[in-house]
Amino acid sequence: MTLQAAEQGNGSTAGAIIAHGKRAPRVTAGIAAHAGLLVVLALYVVLGVVYSRTTPIFEASDEVWHYPFIKHLADGNGLPVQRADQVGPWRQEGSQPPLYYALGALATCWIDTSDMDSVRWINPHANMGIPTADRNVNMVIHPAGQLLRGTVLAVHLVRWMSVLMGAVTVVMGYLLARQLLQDSIVATAAAALTAFNPMFLFITSSVNNDALVIMLSAIAIWLMVRIVLSLNTEATPQNDAATERGHYRQFVLLGVVLGLTSLSKASGLALLPLAAVTGAAVAWRKRSWKELLLAGVLIGAPVLLIGGWWYYRNWQLYRDPLGLNAFISIVGGRYPQPTLLQLASEWKGFVMSYWGFFGGMNVPAPEWFYTIASMLALLGLAGVPLYIWRVFKPGRNLWRWLALGLVILWPAAVFVSLIRWTLMTIASQGRLMFSALTALSLLMAMGLAALIPRRLRALLPGSMSAFLLVGAVLLPAITIAPAYAPPDILTERDVATLSPRINATFGDKMRLLGYEIDKAEAAPGDTVNVTLYWKALAPMHENYSVFMHLLGTDELILGQRDMYPGQGTYPTTLWSPGEIVADTYAVPVSPTAMTPGEAFFAVGLYNLQTGERLPVVDGMGEPIGDHLRFGRLVLPPRMVEGIPNPVYFNLDNQVALIGYELDRTSAAPGEAFNLTLYWKALRDLDTNYSVFTHVLGEQQSIWAQMDSWPLRGDAPTATWKKGQVIRDPYELVVRPDAPAGTFELEVGMYGAQDGKRLPLLGEGGHVQDVRILLGQVRILPGEE
Repeated sequence: MTLQAAEQGNGSTAGAIIAHGKRAPRVTAGIAAHAGLLVVLALYVVLGVVYSRTTPIFEASDEVWHYPFIKHLADGNGLPVQRADQVGPWRQEGSQPPLYYALGALATCWIDTSDMDSVRWINPHANMGIPTADRNVNMVIHPAGQLLRGTVLAVHLVRWMSVLMGAVTVVMGYLLARQLLQDSIVATAAAALTAFNPMFLFITSSVNNDALVIMLSAIAIWLMVRIVLSLNTEATPQNDAATERGHYRQFVLLGVVLGLTSLSKASGLALLPLAAVTGAAVAWRKRSWKELLLAGVLIGAPVLLIGGWWYYRNWQLYRDPLGLNAFISIVGGRYPQPTLLQLASEWKGFVMSYWGFFGGMNVPAPEWFYTIASMLALLGLAGVPLYIWRVFKPGRNLWRWLALGLVILWPAAVFVSLIRWTLMTIASQGRLMFSALTALSLLMAMGLAALIPRRLRALLPGSMSAFLLVGAVLLPAITIAPAYAPPDILTERDVATLSPRINATFGDKMRLLGYEIDKAEAAPGDTVNVTLYWKALAPMHENYSVFMHLLGTDELILGQRDMYPGQGTYPTTLWSPGEIVADTYAVPVSPTAMTPGEAFFAVGLYNLQTGERLPVVDGMGEPIGDHLRFGRLVLPPRMVEGIPNPVYFNLDNQVALIGYELDRTSAAPGEAFNLTLYWKALRDLDTNYSVFTHVLGEQQSIWAQMDSWPLRGDAPTATWKKGQVIRDPYELVVRPDAPAGTFELEVGMYGAQDGKRLPLLGEGGHVQDVRILLGQVRILPGEE
């Protein structure tokens, strides 16, 4: 319609134009009121894309297993049936509820991903879950020049789908805070603490079903708080009728969200008790058991309709509605199972993976980042009671208190369920708390805002938000990208002055030009950095692994490092003739290495599939076997307070092995290894334990053994007092039928009555094993 027509009497149109003109300032004001959220949201989306592009595909947490599940569905296959003896490329992730994977399949089914097996080039030596000084953290090999097509495109599309889910989570965290507190400063800070958490960015920019369950959990907790707060409406017939209709709609919506959550990840089921509390609150407000039943039906029916079939399927297949037994049969359960106190020793890793532990939990952020982030978070949580005391009036507004209780209870429920899960399998990862991330961020923001005068209350929440933002911006460049960078290609000029020069040739394929060792002496437990200078002589059609051994007396291995060249990033099939690479290996010296002594290094190339090693020819053209020996490392003598070869192995906080002696490292059948153990009581003992000492071969075969109470029964552990040191000798006679070879020397203690071994505790009480490995011994060939 033209302006002239409007002027001629079209009042409705003119009125609309006028009304629109009046609304425009209100719309602008509304946008301005949420400007902080819009800025946070924009920064999150930009950073999410940055993280998704910086992290090579399949290098995010379990992405190498999450994506094959998506491809399996996208290719038109049904849901996988999990069997420990027939593990698919999705491994344990095939046990997860399928909603996220179905959405990913829907988004990528039009893409030809037949190249997945070649793109998903597994690094067989990757150090999963273990940060290392010499990298080798890449789970997958990434050749240069990968284009955004096929599987690479599909993975990134699903990653960007996760980013959108993360964006919704940020918005829901903001709305939760505004709903509960009507405090724009705290709400914006809560959104920022979620959006700028580097680990949240990392997870929600990857292929991971956590992105969906985090989003749906954030929506669910906001809905529950909204329902409870609506009970504040003044009771009138008109209000009660409108509120009742609203509650019914919200119950159904909540049920739908909870159903979707249950179909995203089993941990989402922890929301159901909170939903029950929400429904009970409404029923109690109306003083009606009928309302309680109706709430249960309106919430529960959608949950059952949407997610019930999945749990019924699990019961039919695995006799476990959650399917956890199938999951654990593949990923592996914990043995021995830790106590809660021992589980607390894993707190450091838990905290690291809350703020930013990238890759396969093997690419850590700088230590200062964890320290500052944790201090600010603890400060915020400590300030929560003060904020509540200032804002929430005791005895008034019951429903607001209940809504706050839901916000506090949700992280507590997630934490309890996570403890249960971590007792079943190794899962001490703070990122698994992210289902409750919006609630945790809100609590931190509340506490930080309460700790300083009200006129400056934005200072601390703003400071933590700014700190996380700076970290989120820096970490992709200073932590993630360098972990996966390929090696620099050197020129002949770069190695012209290399000394010593070796020029040993490995199978006419690779030449070792020379080496550098960073130290001439080392103590047990140290790390020695060895840099090898390799040159490719010819194209290679097989991927050879490098083994680097530190060998001591009787050529027993005192330290070892195996990986692809380029610190795991540059397999030999990628090399071109003439390329030169400097490759550094951080070789650990065994903490149980006996001293004094000398050791040397041995290096070789081998085919991992066949075990075949390449023959080696020295610089003079003479064959020297299948490995090259070089260098020399001195192990000076060690003795602490008269204890030789001092070590510290804690057995269940009761006894520690603090040293040992071994008269020899090789013996023939019929001969004996004389082993002396030095024990220290860590407390007064009232239980008798037997000591086991074994020379252990493959399949747990024992070729020499002596089990006894200490001092052959003369020093039973039930008599030991705290601080007492026992010198305890054993004679391990090699069995006459023992084969020649290298074997492990293991010791430990077990209950004289129940036979249960004492667990070996690591730093902080982390359960590591039920035995102590003292190293290797060699059994020599027997007489014919």
